[in-house]
This record gives sequence, structure tokens and C-alpha cells, in this order.
Amino acid sequence: MKKMLNIRVKAVAVNIRNKREKLNYTQEYLAAKLGISQNAYSKIELGYTKITVERLFQIADILETDLMELINSEKAEAAA
Repeated sequence: MKKMLNIRVKAVAVNIRNKREKLNYTQEYLAAKLGISQNAYSKIELGYTKITVERLFQIADILETDLMELINSEKAEAAA
């Protein structure tokens, strides 16, 4: 169960990074919009930091995307 959860967390992180890069946004830009440091944001994309549902909604809003697109683990696998 824990391993499956880790895979899903990593998939969300990959989806966030892919969407950010597609929009040509920097980590610094997203960090500033979220009110956190670039280092803290980097840890989100690496899957080291657990993010709240509220934070996930904030990221989806900044990336102008649907929350479901970020949490779709199949999309992350296809991009890999």
C-alpha cells in the first residue's frame, strides 16, 4: 500500500513538473506565486514533500489546469 502511494505521489510530482515546463514557468515563478522558497517548491516536484489538497488546488490554478490532470498517474507514465 505504501509503495503504491509513493508511486502516485511521484506521478503527481512528474505531472506538475511537466505542466510547468510546458508553460515555460520557472520553479522560482511557481514558488513566488505559492509564497514558498524555490527550494521548497523543488522538493514538491521531486516528490520529497507531501502536499495538501489545498496546495494541489493552488498549483493547478497557477498552472491553469484541471486538478485531475495533475493527479492522473497514467499521464505521468506516458510522459516517462
